[in-house]
Order: sequence, then structure tokens, then C-alpha cells
Amino acid sequence: MNLAANRNYARALGLGFGGALLFALPLLMTMEMWRLGFAMEQGRLLGLVLASLPMLLGLSYFAGFEPTFRLKDEILDMLAALGIGLLLSAVVLSLFGALRLEHAPLETTGKIALCAIPGAMGALLAGKQFGDSDLARTRTKARTAYGGELFTVAVGALFLAFNIAPTEEVSQIARQMGPIRCLLLLMVSLLLSHVMVYELGFPGQDVRRGSGGFAGTFVFFTAPAYAISFAISAYTLWSFGRLDGLAVTEINATVLVLAFPAAIGAATARLVI
Repeated sequence: MNLAANRNYARALGLGFGGALLFALPLLMTMEMWRLGFAMEQGRLLGLVLASLPMLLGLSYFAGFEPTFRLKDEILDMLAALGIGLLLSAVVLSLFGALRLEHAPLETTGKIALCAIPGAMGALLAGKQFGDSDLARTRTKARTAYGGELFTVAVGALFLAFNIAPTEEVSQIARQMGPIRCLLLLMVSLLLSHVMVYELGFPGQDVRRGSGGFAGTFVFFTAPAYAISFAISAYTLWSFGRLDGLAVTEINATVLVLAFPAAIGAATARLVI
């Protein structure tokens, strides 16, 4: 048994708990999230958890606890991160009094499972967030491919969308916006995300500029990134039941509102991953 390797992995798991707490705490303290854990349809909750697994597996490859590229190890790291998210959610929600013995098992399970998703993401990103520079350098080359860039975009969009979608404010903002404001919000979302991707010097900027200058960056990075952000926003809102009973125009407005922060998260994702 390699004691040094075991110590390193134990340290990585400890960092994972810290990253899970950092990412999941805002949702663990959000009352809307507690309600959604037992109020949302069980099929949608299960679908959301299952849909998060490929994302977590990709995060294990691009970030993860340790510099390994074997599928078996990536799956084990993903399961470890999910276990961290589940354990952390159960402990913190119990501490806050959001889980009680008199609650139905499905209610308890739903709350824990829903809050475990951002916790698992934070656990896998802990090495980057808490300064494991060797691991970050090992994974950097894997992210330079176009597919890796788009995956990074999706993670950034999902992180912000998942944190904001449970709140009532998204629907309230959408109700008070007319068609002109919706159009302006779409333009501002594209403009801000494009400027962030092209001008602000984030990691990977040279790769993006190499795709054809300002216009090429928009075509190959900004537009696909916004489309991904819009799709993730729509799916997240649908999963949480925020689009139920709305007209098409109301659905579009609601998704546009959430796609605004999601697009910012997508544009700045390389700071996190």
C-alpha cells in the first residue's frame, strides 16, 4: 500500500469537503431549495440528478482530485465527490433544522439529493480553488481542445443557473419585463459575455483569439456559449417547475432572465475550472 498516495488522496478529499461547502452553502441556506427538494416532481428530480452525472464525470477528468486519466479512476472520483456532496448536504441541512425525523423519507432524500449536486461540483473543483497548482497544470492541456472549452462553458453556466433558478426573483423579473427589455437583455448578455471572453485576459484568451479575431471569437465561442447557457437555463427552470403553466412569451422571458447570469458564468468559467 502506498502510504504517500493515500495521504495525498485523503488531503484531496479534505479539500473536496471545503470546496463542496464553498459551492453548496448558498443553496443549503436557501428556503426555496428546501421546498423544491420535496415539492418538485420526483421524475424531474431524478432526471436532474442523472443529467448531472456526465457533468461530474467530465469535471473529474478536467479538474478532479488527482491527475489521472483512466475512466475507472474518473468514475471513482465522481462517486467520491457525489458522496461528499450527499454527506455534506445531510449534515448541514440537519444542523439548520431543515431535516427532521418526522419528515417523509422522500422529502428528506429529495432535499439532500438536490443540494448534493453543487456540493459534488465544488468537491471536484476544490484543487483549483484552493491552490493545487500542480494538478491545475496537469489538466490544462486537456481543456485546450474546442470540446473542452465548450464543456467548461457548460459547467460555468450550470453553476450560476443552479444557484439562481430556485429563487422567485427570476419569475418576478420576467413578469415585469416587456419585449423591448427582453431584447435588450439578450443583446447585453451577448455583449458582456463576448467582451469577457475576448478582452479581459482570462485563461485561454489566446486560443480564442486564434480562431479568427473578434468576429471569429463570437462565432466559435460567444454564440455557442450563449446557446449552451440558454439551454441549461431552460432545462433547470423546467426541472424546478418554474415554467409550468406559462405562455410561450412568458417562458422565453423567464429563460432569458436566467440565461443572463448563466452566460456570465459561462464566459468566466475558466477562472473556476
